[in-house]
Amino acid sequence: MTNTNLIGEIKNALANYGGKWNEKKGLWDFSTTIAERKAFLSKKKLTYTMKMRIDDSAKVVKFSEMLIEAGSGFSSGGIDDGMSAGFGFKTESYNTFGGSRKGTIEEQSNLFSKDYSYNFDYKEIRSKISAIVEKAGYKFEYQILPVK
Repeated sequence: MTNTNLIGEIKNALANYGGKWNEKKGLWDFSTTIAERKAFLSKKKLTYTMKMRIDDSAKVVKFSEMLIEAGSGFSSGGIDDGMSAGFGFKTESYNTFGGSRKGTIEEQSNLFSKDYSYNFDYKEIRSKISAIVEKAGYKFEYQILPVK
Protein backbone atom coordinates (compact mmCIF):
# COMPACT_ATOMS: atom_id res chain seq x y z
CA MET A 1 0.00 0.00 0.00
CA THR A 2 1.34 3.43 -0.87
CA ASN A 3 1.57 6.36 1.48
CA THR A 4 -1.24 8.10 -0.44
CA ASN A 5 -3.55 5.09 -0.17
CA LEU A 6 -2.81 4.73 3.53
CA ILE A 7 -3.60 8.40 4.22
CA GLY A 8 -6.78 8.11 2.11
CA GLU A 9 -7.97 5.09 4.07
CA ILE A 10 -7.28 6.81 7.41
CA LYS A 11 -9.09 9.98 6.25
CA ASN A 12 -12.11 7.88 5.25
CA ALA A 13 -12.14 6.17 8.66
CA LEU A 14 -12.21 9.56 10.43
CA ALA A 15 -14.69 11.27 8.08
CA ASN A 16 -17.56 11.03 10.61
CA TYR A 17 -15.65 13.07 13.20
CA GLY A 18 -16.02 16.30 11.21
CA GLY A 19 -12.45 17.41 11.70
CA LYS A 20 -9.91 19.22 9.59
CA TRP A 21 -6.79 17.72 8.00
CA ASN A 22 -3.46 19.48 7.38
CA GLU A 23 -0.18 18.23 5.98
CA LYS A 24 3.19 19.95 6.21
CA LYS A 25 6.44 18.28 5.14
CA GLY A 26 5.01 14.79 5.62
CA LEU A 27 3.53 15.49 9.05
CA TRP A 28 -0.23 14.92 8.99
CA ASP A 29 -2.51 16.39 11.58
CA PHE A 30 -6.21 16.05 12.23
CA SER A 31 -8.18 18.20 14.66
CA THR A 32 -11.81 18.46 15.70
CA THR A 33 -13.60 20.52 18.35
CA ILE A 34 -15.13 18.18 20.92
CA ALA A 35 -16.61 20.62 23.46
CA GLU A 36 -17.36 24.29 24.04
CA ARG A 37 -18.36 26.26 27.07
CA LYS A 38 -19.55 29.81 27.32
CA ALA A 39 -19.33 32.18 30.21
CA PHE A 40 -20.18 35.86 30.48
CA LEU A 41 -18.86 37.39 27.21
CA SER A 42 -16.25 34.66 26.72
CA LYS A 43 -16.00 31.28 25.05
CA LYS A 44 -13.63 28.34 25.48
CA LYS A 45 -13.34 25.27 23.34
CA LEU A 46 -11.64 21.93 23.69
CA THR A 47 -10.06 20.42 20.58
CA TYR A 48 -8.77 16.90 19.97
CA THR A 49 -5.66 16.88 17.75
CA MET A 50 -3.68 13.93 16.48
CA LYS A 51 -0.44 13.97 14.51
CA MET A 52 1.18 11.22 12.51
CA ARG A 53 4.16 10.71 10.27
CA ILE A 54 4.53 7.78 7.89
CA ASP A 55 8.03 6.41 7.42
CA ASP A 56 7.77 4.25 4.30
CA SER A 57 11.37 2.99 4.44
CA ALA A 58 10.99 1.68 8.02
CA LYS A 59 7.29 0.76 7.50
CA VAL A 60 6.36 2.71 10.65
CA VAL A 61 3.60 5.19 11.44
CA LYS A 62 4.39 7.45 14.41
CA PHE A 63 1.25 8.71 16.14
CA SER A 64 0.54 11.17 18.95
CA GLU A 65 -2.58 12.91 20.22
CA MET A 66 -3.51 15.71 22.58
CA LEU A 67 -6.30 17.90 23.87
CA ILE A 68 -6.01 21.67 23.46
CA GLU A 69 -8.08 24.27 25.27
CA ALA A 70 -8.38 27.72 23.76
CA GLY A 71 -10.47 30.65 24.84
CA SER A 72 -11.32 34.18 23.91
CA GLY A 73 -13.65 36.93 24.92
CA PHE A 74 -14.06 39.78 27.33
CA SER A 75 -12.74 39.59 30.84
CA SER A 76 -13.37 41.88 33.74
CA GLY A 77 -9.90 43.03 34.65
CA GLY A 78 -8.44 42.99 38.08
CA ILE A 79 -5.28 42.88 40.10
CA ASP A 80 -4.79 39.12 39.85
CA ASP A 81 -4.85 38.70 36.06
CA GLY A 82 -2.52 41.52 35.11
CA MET A 83 -5.21 43.58 33.34
CA SER A 84 -6.35 47.01 34.37
CA ALA A 85 -9.65 47.42 36.16
CA GLY A 86 -12.69 47.43 33.87
CA PHE A 87 -13.33 45.28 30.83
CA GLY A 88 -10.83 44.13 28.25
CA PHE A 89 -10.46 41.56 25.50
CA LYS A 90 -8.40 38.54 26.40
CA THR A 91 -7.35 35.42 24.50
CA GLU A 92 -5.63 32.41 25.96
CA SER A 93 -4.73 28.90 24.93
CA TYR A 94 -3.28 25.87 26.61
CA ASN A 95 -1.22 23.58 24.44
CA THR A 96 -0.89 20.27 26.20
CA PHE A 97 2.17 19.27 24.14
CA GLY A 98 4.51 22.05 25.22
CA GLY A 99 2.46 23.93 27.78
CA SER A 100 1.82 23.46 31.43
CA ARG A 101 -0.81 20.74 31.05
CA LYS A 102 1.09 17.59 30.16
CA GLY A 103 0.51 13.86 30.44
CA THR A 104 -1.19 11.12 28.52
CA ILE A 105 -4.43 11.90 26.76
CA GLU A 106 -6.25 9.94 29.47
CA GLU A 107 -4.82 12.29 32.11
CA GLN A 108 -5.67 15.32 29.96
CA SER A 109 -9.22 14.07 29.47
CA ASN A 110 -9.68 13.57 33.21
CA LEU A 111 -8.44 17.12 33.81
CA PHE A 112 -10.67 18.72 31.17
CA SER A 113 -13.77 16.66 32.04
CA LYS A 114 -14.06 18.76 35.20
CA ASP A 115 -14.79 21.84 33.08
CA TYR A 116 -16.36 20.32 29.95
CA SER A 117 -19.10 17.84 29.26
CA TYR A 118 -18.27 15.72 26.22
CA ASN A 119 -18.75 12.26 24.84
CA PHE A 120 -15.70 11.75 22.64
CA ASP A 121 -13.83 8.46 22.36
CA TYR A 122 -10.23 9.25 21.41
CA LYS A 123 -9.37 5.55 21.96
CA GLU A 124 -11.64 4.72 19.03
CA ILE A 125 -9.64 6.99 16.71
CA ARG A 126 -6.37 5.46 17.89
CA SER A 127 -7.63 1.90 17.40
CA LYS A 128 -9.06 2.66 13.93
CA ILE A 129 -5.76 4.12 12.75
CA SER A 130 -3.76 1.32 14.36
CA ALA A 131 -5.88 -1.33 12.61
CA ILE A 132 -5.53 0.35 9.19
CA VAL A 133 -1.78 0.81 9.64
CA GLU A 134 -1.15 -2.78 10.75
CA LYS A 135 -3.36 -4.19 7.99
CA ALA A 136 -1.17 -2.30 5.49
CA GLY A 137 1.94 -3.98 6.92
CA TYR A 138 3.23 -1.00 8.90
CA LYS A 139 4.10 -0.83 12.58
CA PHE A 140 2.02 1.58 14.70
CA GLU A 141 4.09 3.59 17.22
CA TYR A 142 2.19 5.60 19.83
CA GLN A 143 4.12 8.52 21.29
CA ILE A 144 3.17 10.73 24.22
CA LEU A 145 5.40 13.54 22.99
CA PRO A 146 4.37 15.14 19.70
CA VAL A 147 5.46 13.59 16.43
CA LYS A 148 7.85 15.88 14.59
